[in-house]
This record gives sequence, C-alpha cells and structure tokens, in this order.
Amino acid sequence: MNPEPVLIFTDGACSGNPGPGGWGAILRFKEHEKELSGFAPDTTNNRMELTGVIEALSVLKRACTVLVQTDSRYVVDGIEKGWAEGWRKNNWVKSDKKTALNSDLWEKLLDLCAFHTVKFTWIKGHAGHAENERCDELARSFPEKKM
Repeated sequence: MNPEPVLIFTDGACSGNPGPGGWGAILRFKEHEKELSGFAPDTTNNRMELTGVIEALSVLKRACTVLVQTDSRYVVDGIEKGWAEGWRKNNWVKSDKKTALNSDLWEKLLDLCAFHTVKFTWIKGHAGHAENERCDELARSFPEKKM
C-alpha cells in the first residue's frame, strides 16, 4: 500500500427526493488530481452520496490508503459507526426491524472498504470548503442539464 493517502472528496445532489440526481468526486494523490461525476434520472440524495464514494474508490487500481471527506453523515456514520456492516450481517435488516435502504450500494461500498484502507471524515457542506464546493458543482451540473 502507498504510504501517502489518496484524498477523495465527494458530494451528491438530487432535485426532488426522489428525482434526477448527480454526484461529484475529486481524487488527489500527490500532484495528481482527477474529477469524476455522473447522473441518475430517478434517484435519491443518499443514493447519490453513496455513488460518489463508490465511483471514486472504484477508480483506484490497487489497494490504497484513502481519506474520504464528504458532507454526508449518512455515508460517514454508516461506515465509521459500523451501521452498514451490522445491517449486512443482519441480512440488511436494521435494529428497528426495518429493511436497510440502499443495500446494493452499501454492499459495494463495504467491499471497496475491505479492499482499501479507508477513513471517512465528515465536513460541513456549503461552508466554503473548496473541494466540497467543487464536488457540489459537479453533482448539480447533471440534473440542471437533464431537467
């Protein structure tokens, strides 16, 4: 594994919930930087938040140490507090006996987190964080084009 971490910044957006949505991500390693984005015609904000992280981690070709910064508590808490792993162990049923939403995406994210060494950090959205603002622009550019 690389000693210096890959930095990933992500954001998701949705016009209506559900509705058309998009995601944006920035990957940075040393002097290299790559922007990614995508669109879904009928989705939710949480699905776009998860998709941004999944797509960014999926670009990495070998196991890496990764620091993910996102304004999504859903994503950060789902991984860092072990909720998603618990849902998976309980066949995607939460402690309140309700079915966990987005299990298909959580499954992919958990598998990627098992391959890489990933640490998630929550950052306040729309608070002047340059990378978060750029990811928001990337995520929102798709719904505007499709509506």
